[in-house]
Amino acid sequence: MAAERCLYQERIIQDPEIMTGKPVIKGTRIPVELVLGHLAYNPDLNELFGAYPQLSREDVQASLAYAQSVVKAGNKRATRKEGPPAPAAPR
Repeated sequence: MAAERCLYQERIIQDPEIMTGKPVIKGTRIPVELVLGHLAYNPDLNELFGAYPQLSREDVQASLAYAQSVVKAGNKRATRKEGPPAPAAPR
């Protein structure tokens, strides 16, 4: 997991001056959400690379690792806010 974190931190940046602070692939103006959206709609990497030739396989892996970390962090926050589940009512 630490390797994934390092991977996306080296390739994914957030800068208020670039795409209004959205996470983007370093050295581009390609938002992570665009990469993820493309893959969700059509997971063909050849088409993605055809449309965005400046992307690499490592950029895609970093985008996925970033998304995983965001989901994981969101799940932790939701669990803390909700607390433990309520006990089931007797039948």
